[in-house]
Amino acid sequence: MRQELEGKTAIVTGASKGIGLAIVRGLTDAGATVIAGARSSSPGLDELVAQGVVRFISADLGEPDGPAAFVAEAGAGIDILVNNVGATKPRVDGFLAVTDDQWIASLNLNLLAAVRTTRAVLPGMLEAGHGSIVTVGSVNAFLPDPGVIDYSASKGALLNFMKSISKEFGGRGIRANTVSPGPVETDLWLAGGGVADTIAKANGLRPEEVASAAVATTATGRFSHPEEIADLVVFLASDRAANLTGASVTIDGGLVQTL
Repeated sequence: MRQELEGKTAIVTGASKGIGLAIVRGLTDAGATVIAGARSSSPGLDELVAQGVVRFISADLGEPDGPAAFVAEAGAGIDILVNNVGATKPRVDGFLAVTDDQWIASLNLNLLAAVRTTRAVLPGMLEAGHGSIVTVGSVNAFLPDPGVIDYSASKGALLNFMKSISKEFGGRGIRANTVSPGPVETDLWLAGGGVADTIAKANGLRPEEVASAAVATTATGRFSHPEEIADLVVFLASDRAANLTGASVTIDGGLVQTL
């Protein structure tokens, strides 16, 4: 594989599992030095750390000071920021049952964590005169779902935020793009307590039925794989996408059927 990111340093939030871990692997395979941030590590991330290709920093990115502390510990010379941290919980009892605390928690992790991490990384990128920010969003940013109403709103705001960053800093060497996945084959969707399991229990279904229904209207008829999201992130982070900024690239197997 061509080492297109050799000599680059990247930081990844929410890096211990799922899409985040796949992104860490993809960046290291492309030659980047990666600093992985998450509340706790995982066997997969520990393996990469043991190989000497990744540095792990324990960070609670949902806390107001967490992102800045993470970036400070990562040190100077960050070329690539991947805002990946996020979470969702199906609101099976509907909008009226979603509390202020649940709204705030969702906005905090799905939007403000990226805002705070970006704010901490940008000064160094601006001083260097270059940088690539890739944020993992969701098709729910433009395909709102009342079952994840707070998550959808958070991701919509996140997409808007990245577009604004691309406009303000594009002339100073900073690119900002968003990857917008549909359902991805991760624990968030498919593990016990995940999206499929939660919806199934609330509706007297089997998790497999919920998972199948989630991709039934896609063109490909399947979930995306985490590695496919990671490949797209690596491309957007690289110089192959040198004039691509302010974009939202959808990877959903054809779930969104409009232009």
